[in-house]
Amino acid sequence: MKNIITLLALIAIVGIGTAQEVKKNKYVLTGLDGNVIEATLYHDNGVVAQTGFYTLDNKLQGEWISYDTNGNKTAIANYDNGRKVGSWMFFQGESIKEVTYSNSRIAKVNTWEVTDTRVVSN
Repeated sequence: MKNIITLLALIAIVGIGTAQEVKKNKYVLTGLDGNVIEATLYHDNGVVAQTGFYTLDNKLQGEWISYDTNGNKTAIANYDNGRKVGSWMFFQGESIKEVTYSNSRIAKVNTWEVTDTRVVSN
């Protein structure tokens, strides 16, 4: 009986150890001249949290996409050498918020409500 309990405990420990394998963030040098770093960041549960790019001097660059722990898209952002630019989209339940940046400052905000297959501007 003691051997069976020990065996079951050992199996449980091995099972838990392999089930908790955490994905490590990935960074890949890319770009035409190898001048940007492509990043894929993960939540603790292994689902992708963000994808985007860095410059070699560690500034956010280009499009960044964020996801919640279930893999649903929560935001699309744009950067130019660390500065917020263009239109950003935030997905919040049944609404979509578009925030437009100029000189890294909010210039305009639009909100849409999603109903069935239609998008209605507020």
